[in-house]
Amino acid sequence: MTASPDGPAAPGTHHFTVGDDAGERLDLLVARRLGLSRTQAATLIATGGVTVDGTQEKASFRAEAGAAVSVDVPPPEGRAVLPEEIPLRIVYEDDDLLVVDKAAGMVVHPAPGNWSGTLVNALLGRGGALAAPQGTERAGLVHRLDKETSGLLLVARTDRAHRTLSADLAARRITRRYAAVSWGHLSEDTVRVDAPLGRDGKDRRKIAVMPAGRRAVTDFVRLARFASVDLLRCHLHTGRTHQIRVHLASLGHPVVGDDTYGGGGGRRLVGLPPNRHFLHAAWLRFKHPVSGAIHDIRSPLPADLHRSLAMVAEDEAVLQDPDPLTTYGFFREHS
Repeated sequence: MTASPDGPAAPGTHHFTVGDDAGERLDLLVARRLGLSRTQAATLIATGGVTVDGTQEKASFRAEAGAAVSVDVPPPEGRAVLPEEIPLRIVYEDDDLLVVDKAAGMVVHPAPGNWSGTLVNALLGRGGALAAPQGTERAGLVHRLDKETSGLLLVARTDRAHRTLSADLAARRITRRYAAVSWGHLSEDTVRVDAPLGRDGKDRRKIAVMPAGRRAVTDFVRLARFASVDLLRCHLHTGRTHQIRVHLASLGHPVVGDDTYGGGGGRRLVGLPPNRHFLHAAWLRFKHPVSGAIHDIRSPLPADLHRSLAMVAEDEAVLQDPDPLTTYGFFREHS
């Protein structure tokens, strides 16, 4: 939903684009745009409820024209986020953090329209400690994945772990690499896209490349070229909303199955189910916030993407391969 000047903003996620008010402090900007007090706006910023082009900033931050601001206004007190017994695939766990291999189709945290069935509901249902500096609605979350993106997600158990991991993420000390299949063929085997991103002025649910947006950098390495698609490894140097999807679409090679950015056609050709795109967070590397140990965690392709890859490769051996990402060199270091 978009911000409204007519009274305080209702609970939910609000989006607006910075215009003539560029350069204004973020707390003042949010307060004025959403009809909140400055204290309310500052609290939302401090608790992680405000992002500028997908990045959390301080109250004193001054956004440039074209920047996309998202504000999550929590529900009135008394709207509890309930624990639910929902199966989760936990690939690493200790007293400070855990790593979830999220299934496609699962929303990460509760919000209007999705108060149940989310990853946070499932985490609460498992029991045990979770960091909650942003409130129960985002308990433990260090970063997010889109609903239809599968793969590895960091969750903090303690506030200390959350602070350290969030700082590492902001400083680009956490490595996140994704496997994607895109329509068509990149011009080179290795392509860097350095193109700023901001909220699409015509459709605020979407992100677009725009000169006034925030800098966004993605490296793409082609691992295999098939008849109509490429298998890619995507390395984020920044963490903007929908960054991989928008950067590939800007090249004319959208993610296969991505209905939002032009890649949704031809599902039968690639064997993808409805509402699924071929994007998987397969590789996560981070420094443990307490022990300092380096953790290198990898996730194989889920069954639906594995079948799709075999179909586009036109090779039955891919389907029989227990780990096609390793076979195609996804986990090798590329220059």
